[in-house]
Amino acid sequence: MKKIILSAFMLMGLAFSTQAQEISKNALGLRLGDNDGFGGEISYQRGLSDNNRLELDLGWRNSNNVDAFKLTGIYQWVWNIDGGFNWYAGVGGGLGSWSIDNNAIDDSGTFAFVAGNLGIEYGFDEVPIQLSLDIRPELYFNSDDFRNDNFGPDIALGIRYQF
Repeated sequence: MKKIILSAFMLMGLAFSTQAQEISKNALGLRLGDNDGFGGEISYQRGLSDNNRLELDLGWRNSNNVDAFKLTGIYQWVWNIDGGFNWYAGVGGGLGSWSIDNNAIDDSGTFAFVAGNLGIEYGFDEVPIQLSLDIRPELYFNSDDFRNDNFGPDIALGIRYQF
């Protein structure tokens, strides 16, 4: 009887340990996408618990006579699909600044935005690299002449070094 009870506890422990997900404590890399020219972002993820993390991104733009940057913060919930595959969802927002300088317009300003986040990622076992694909719908406030609308669906591919 003792062997059966011990075996049952071992099987339960094995079942619970296989459900545990492994998100890294830190990840640093690039998030490459295109939302009105914000094609590149330096991306940092900080694990807060087993299934929650904070992502901070600094994006910049330097094209078509427009210089801009934006800082984004997203709180994410992470769920394991299988092995190194996870999917995640999050909410957050950010701030940015822009400047237009051409012959007809010379203007600048700031903006704020709220954002959602939905994506999938894969963390490799052999090397500490994480690949991700996500969509981040952003709703802008006080964007003036920089944007023609107040909505931007930001789709991006991320590559990060986990440590």
